[in-house]
Amino acid sequence: MEFSAGLRDAVLSGEITVSFRLWQRPKVKPGGRYPVGPARIEVDSVELLPFAAITDADVRRSGEPDRESLRRRAAHAGPVGDDTLLHRVEFHLVDTD
Repeated sequence: MEFSAGLRDAVLSGEITVSFRLWQRPKVKPGGRYPVGPARIEVDSVELLPFAAITDADVRRSGEPDRESLRRRAAHAGPVGDDTLLHRVEFHLVDTD
């Protein structure tokens, strides 16, 4: 999975553990390990949900200050309304050994 430069350090520190993606189909799978800079993350779960169902806790876990910032970041791939389905990807940092 790719993260913008502004989020990458927070992913590498373990601060960000959830990402929302506007994908036609999942591009990662639970148990998969993906490089992020010098480290790797392991995907714990992938689920599809409408934007309106995203919790405030998940907004914070995604590294965004508020829901509208998250909407703007997800919208780089297309418009995101309250009923737009996004993939919620939960992950954790793993060792690079």
